[in-house]
Amino acid sequence: MNYNKVHEKLGNNMTSKEFKIHNSSRIYGKSVIGKHTVVLENVILGYPEHKVLMEILKKNVEFEDFEFQGCNIGPNSIIRAGSTIFSSVKTGSNFKTGHNVMIRENTQIGDNVLIGTNVIVDGNVKIGNNVSIQGNVYIPTNVVIEDNVFIGPCAVLANDKYPIRKKYELKGPVLRRGVSIGANATLLPGVEIGEGAMVAGGALVTKDVPPWKLAVGVPARIRDLPEELKELNRI
Repeated sequence: MNYNKVHEKLGNNMTSKEFKIHNSSRIYGKSVIGKHTVVLENVILGYPEHKVLMEILKKNVEFEDFEFQGCNIGPNSIIRAGSTIFSSVKTGSNFKTGHNVMIRENTQIGDNVLIGTNVIVDGNVKIGNNVSIQGNVYIPTNVVIEDNVFIGPCAVLANDKYPIRKKYELKGPVLRRGVSIGANATLLPGVEIGEGAMVAGGALVTKDVPPWKLAVGVPARIRDLPEELKELNRI
């Protein structure tokens, strides 16, 4: 593969002491890339969020000539091919993406987080430490995901009770520490999944799930969590 190894500075006020970035990738804004991070093909880091983009267009300047906050990628991370990470995104150490991930502005991500292939994180999201989000998951704005959470493939979180029909303050689900969400589950706006709770694959969660309980079915019903499952996720 064709990489540049950067020790001090590479354009656009981007600073990092040591990382590897493929020549096909693009870096915008004042983006920071942590030590020992690898950025693969066709990645975009620091892509300008909407308000920044509008300013760039208004002033009729090139992206590279406009000074704005980029993204901050923690050390020992791997950003896989085709991923786009917007401005004002900050990740911790040991962050990993699959291919074609999109993470929008004002998203805060902790340490040891995996965001799988084709996942969309639509901005203003808080993600804790030791979190695993599998492929094709959709996470809207205003979601909170605490530590040691697992979200299975193709799960969908929602934040709008009345899509484009009625005014509603967008409020996504809250996933407390140690939650597990099964594949193809759907979580409706504003629900809280309590600490250690599990949501079964394909479940439709319309109400809060108490801590250390199991949500099953459409709509989901609350059941007792088997004793052997009453432990935090091993992420």
